[in-house]
Amino acid sequence: EAIPHMQKVADENPNAEVLVRAIKFSSGAQWHITQPTPVQNFNWQDLISDGVTDLGHALKMVAEQLRIPPMTDRALPPVLVLISDGQPTDDYVSGLKELMNLPWGKKAVRIAIAIGADAEKDVLQKFIGNPEIKPLEAHNPESLVKYIKWVSTAVLKSASSPASQTKDAQNSSINIPIPQAPDQKSNGVNDVW
Repeated sequence: EAIPHMQKVADENPNAEVLVRAIKFSSGAQWHITQPTPVQNFNWQDLISDGVTDLGHALKMVAEQLRIPPMTDRALPPVLVLISDGQPTDDYVSGLKELMNLPWGKKAVRIAIAIGADAEKDVLQKFIGNPEIKPLEAHNPESLVKYIKWVSTAVLKSASSPASQTKDAQNSSINIPIPQAPDQKSNGVNDVW
């Protein structure tokens, strides 16, 4: 549902090339969308996840791709969205440390979405790394869709704007202004997760 909105945001800023990738992590981690794909050519492939939560492995995989190269030193900040319904079962601390030791790991816009009551919100907060930004909590499919749309439009638009490339932004711990997140109330929809 979010893809057309992402494509519209990318069209509104022709100077920014928006690429999309995805990692799935449960018992192990692997690229779900293996290549950086231009958003105009992007198609989501549904996935099923079960098993444990190997977050540390996934974070190390992301860190490997944020090194220079394959990243360039002149790019817009990456937007990293972590969606989890559990607590890490591997060494997520070393994975997060590896990510945050990289210039693009530090500069990345990091947003987290907790699915259900079992998601470890303290871990998601550490991933975000900013006390002013809290993990979003999705307790039903409708709220999950709402948050994914918000991240893929409002946050993407902010990250791909020229303001995210200013010298002040590059030297700040918050390199772009994060738009106001959607209301976390369920809008009358029953919590199911």
